[in-house]
Amino acid sequence: MTNATLTVFTPTFNRAYCLGQLYQSLLRQTSRDFVWMVIDDGSSDDTKELVQSWISEDKIRIEYIYQQNQGMHGGHNTAYQNITTELNTCIDSDDFMPDDAVEKIVAHWNKHKNDGANIAGMVALDAYQDGKVIGKKIPEHLKTCKLGELYQKHNVTGDKKLIYRTEVVKKFPLYPIFEGEKFVPLGILYLMIDQEYDLIPLNEVVCIVEYLPDGSSRNIFKQYRRHPQGFAYSRTITMKYGVTFKQKFRNAIHFVANNIQLKRISPLFKNPNVPLTLLAVPFGVIVYFYIKQKAKNQ
Repeated sequence: MTNATLTVFTPTFNRAYCLGQLYQSLLRQTSRDFVWMVIDDGSSDDTKELVQSWISEDKIRIEYIYQQNQGMHGGHNTAYQNITTELNTCIDSDDFMPDDAVEKIVAHWNKHKNDGANIAGMVALDAYQDGKVIGKKIPEHLKTCKLGELYQKHNVTGDKKLIYRTEVVKKFPLYPIFEGEKFVPLGILYLMIDQEYDLIPLNEVVCIVEYLPDGSSRNIFKQYRRHPQGFAYSRTITMKYGVTFKQKFRNAIHFVANNIQLKRISPLFKNPNVPLTLLAVPFGVIVYFYIKQKAKNQ
């Protein structure tokens, strides 16, 4: 195992123009108890040369891995296969870390990692560049929690930063790679981890987020259309493990819409919740046409 507590990993594709902001924030960290792993997902810009120049500077430990383009989830797969530190967290190429983020993560982990029997890691806060926390903070009374329950039962909103134990992540399946597609929602892994493990809340900002126009969250309807198999797979996991009936039913509706696009009927009768899927069919037809129209306008 690498002689560091945390791996900060960054899947990146043609983001050389903004990657320096993250690098500079890592140079400013008050703790050097980390490794930065850059997963170059087939970039055609000068990402490789840029990262190699930073490696030559030898100011922080950097690991660079190049792969053919697989999409964000493929970058996560590669990271999980190569990380050897106790903890890991993903910081996107257009985001960066406050100067004391690593210090806070490691200190909180060392203090609380034995607070429960089955701890998968920690969940912390993201903020905008003006310092405003994204969404709602984690309820202070929670000593441990599950990510899905934060959103579905405790009314927490907004993106949160996940810091997982590497040995826990490695116990779960990698994201599937579908031919011709480059996207599978990352949350399905976290939902599966929720079934067996808890998280320790860290109500501190450890990531500053910027949502760029070329990010996937800005083009969600196009993503639905371009990656129906990835989304259909995600829906089956959520239909099985979703926290509330509303969450499961919403995913059943989208599962129907995905399979209409894929021209598949059999999955409607072969999934974790067939009765719910059949109930969702008329709504799924409507959502299919709605997404199709919205994607044209994006």
